[in-house]
Amino acid sequence: MIVVDDGVATGATMRAALEGVRMAGAAQVIAAVPVGAADGLASLEAAADQVICLNTPANFGAVGAFYLDFTQTSDDEALALLREASMWPV
Repeated sequence: MIVVDDGVATGATMRAALEGVRMAGAAQVIAAVPVGAADGLASLEAAADQVICLNTPANFGAVGAFYLDFTQTSDDEALALLREASMWPV
């Protein structure tokens, strides 16, 4: 199972997600993010078989600082995207 997030600051949210998919029976768990703080990424190593991060800046401040548009996704938009994805052929 590949768990993707917009970025990792402390790693707490991603770690919870990784532990959840592991408890649900995933044989392999991979964390994938575009940007992350070194300490936050290191905290994921015990929960994931592999941690992939494209950018680990030395002066990491916040995930949102690396996006031009970091507005929140509404619940309705997220549900619509999940419904659409469930219709894709496997």
